[in-house]
Amino acid sequence: MFVTDCRREFYDVIVSQRVLLLVASDVDALCACKILQALFQCDHVQYTLVPVSGWQELETAFLEHKDQFKYFVFINCGANVDLLEILQPEEDTYFFVCDSHRPINIVNVYNETQIKLLVKQDDDLDVPAYDDIFRDEEDEEEESENESDGSEPSDKRRRFEEEVIERTMKRRQRREWEARRREILFDYEQYEYHGTSSAMVMFDLAWIMSKDLNDMLWWAIVGLTDQWVQDKITQMKYVTDIGILQRHVSRHNHRNEDEENSLSIDCMRIAFEYDLRLALYQHWSLYESLCNTSYTSANLKLWSVQGQKRLQEFLADMGLPLKQVKQKFNSMDMSLKENLREMIEESANKFGMRDLRVQTFSIHFGFKNKFLASDIVYATASLMESIEKEGPETTNFIKALDSLSRGNLDKLHQGLDLAKKQLRAIQQTVASCICTNLVISQGPFLYCSLMEGTPDVKLFSKPISLCLLSKYLLKSFVCSTKNKRCKLLPLIMAAPMDVEQGTVIMVGIPPETESSDKKNFFGRAFEKAADSTNSRTLHNHFDMSRR
Repeated sequence: MFVTDCRREFYDVIVSQRVLLLVASDVDALCACKILQALFQCDHVQYTLVPVSGWQELETAFLEHKDQFKYFVFINCGANVDLLEILQPEEDTYFFVCDSHRPINIVNVYNETQIKLLVKQDDDLDVPAYDDIFRDEEDEEEESENESDGSEPSDKRRRFEEEVIERTMKRRQRREWEARRREILFDYEQYEYHGTSSAMVMFDLAWIMSKDLNDMLWWAIVGLTDQWVQDKITQMKYVTDIGILQRHVSRHNHRNEDEENSLSIDCMRIAFEYDLRLALYQHWSLYESLCNTSYTSANLKLWSVQGQKRLQEFLADMGLPLKQVKQKFNSMDMSLKENLREMIEESANKFGMRDLRVQTFSIHFGFKNKFLASDIVYATASLMESIEKEGPETTNFIKALDSLSRGNLDKLHQGLDLAKKQLRAIQQTVASCICTNLVISQGPFLYCSLMEGTPDVKLFSKPISLCLLSKYLLKSFVCSTKNKRCKLLPLIMAAPMDVEQGTVIMVGIPPETESSDKKNFFGRAFEKAADSTNSRTLHNHFDMSRR
C-alpha cells in the first residue's frame, strides 16, 4: 500500500527498531541511502546496510537476516515484483520500499499489512482499480441448493434449468472479467519507466521532519542528476524536479555579500547554474571533454575525418587556440574562461547544437573545490563499477558511498579519473562500432554485439557502463545513418559478461527521438524471447530491460 504520511507511517515506526537497509547499486540509491543514514544518525537508529546488485543477492540477504530483523527498507529495488511471492516472509515482517522503478507490482500496491510503498504522491502511477484485478472467489463456489423433498418433479426440473442458466452466465462473466483483467495488466505492465528519484523522496522526509541539511539537499540533487545522466526521465520531468530543488537551494544557501566574504575555508555552498552539457570539463581539458561527451561527439560525428575537421572549425569559430583548449581547464587563461560559456553556446548554435546549455547545480567546498552535480554522478558510478579487484565485492559500493561525503575528496578525485577512462573507452568503442558497421538493422530492431577481445570489453560487463555505451552508440548511429527508418528503431546491445561461463549481458534501449517518453518495453520482450527460444536466461537486474 502507498504511504501517505512518510513521517508517521514510516519513520516513526522504524525509529525504535533494528532495521535492515537493502540498497541497489546505482547512484540515486546511494544518495537516498546517505540521507537516510544521516537521519538514523540523528536519532540513534540501529541499522545494518547490505548492498544488493540484483535479485539473487537480495533474496540471499533476506534469507540470511530474516531471523534477526523484522523491519526491512528497500532502496531502488523491490517495487516492480511481487515481494511476498519471491521472499515468502513471516506475517510479522514489514517491508518499506522506496523505489523509482515503475510500474509498481499490483500485489505490492494492494497489500495493506506488510508492504509500505514510499512514493511521491503526485507521480502519475495509473494503477488499475482493485476490482479490475482481484475478485472474491466466494461467489464462484456458492451453489444454489434450494431443493426440498416436498417439491413437485416439474418444479425441481425448472429450478435445475434456472441454476444451469445462472451458472453458465456466471462462467461467461468470469471469462469476460479474466480477459479484461489480462488486457488491463498487459497495458499496465507493458512498459518500464522511472518515477521520482528515491533521493528526492528521502529528502522530502527529512524536510517534513525539519532535519534537512545542505548535505542532504546536495545528495537529492545528485540523485536527480543521476536519472538525467542515465536518461531515465524525460526532460520535462527533470526541469520540473530541478525547480522543486531550486527552492530548497535558495532557502539553504541564502547569504548576503558580507557573509559571503566571511565564509570559512571548509564551508559548503550549493548554487543553481545554467552550465555546459560537457562531461567533466572543469576537471579535464576542454578538448577532451568535447571529444568524449556523447552530445558533441554525435553531433560533430567525431569518429570520421570530416567530423575532426568540424571540431577544428568549431574551435576556430570560438577563437580558442588549440594550446589553450588542450591543457587542463584550470590552467586556461582567465580572460578566456570568463566568457567561455557564452562563446561556446554561440558557436554551438551555428553548428546545430542548440541544447548545449543545461540547468544544473554546482557545489563549492571551501574556496578551491567546485563540482557540478553531473561530475559527482560520473565519479560515483565509475567507483561503483570499477573493474580493479580490491578485496570483497562490497568494496566498490563502500568506496562509492564514501565518495559522496565532502570529507572524502581523495576518493572523489579517484572516481573522476576512473570516469575519464570510462568515457574515453565508450567513445572509442562507439567509433569502432560505427566505422566497422557493427550496428546491424534487422527487422524491428538495431543490434550490436561486442566480441571477446574488443578493447575495454571487460568494462562493459557492468550494467551502468553498458547502458551508457548503448545510449551513446544509438545517439551516434542516429546522427550517422541516412536511413530514416533506422533513426526510429530501438537498440539491443550485448557484451561478454563471464567468458569462462560463456554468459552475455544484454540491454535494450528505446528509440532515440525528441518526443521519447523514456518508456522501455524490452523487459517483457526479453521474457517472451527467452520463452519462445528456450534460452537459458537469468533476469537478475532490478531494471527489467537488462538481462
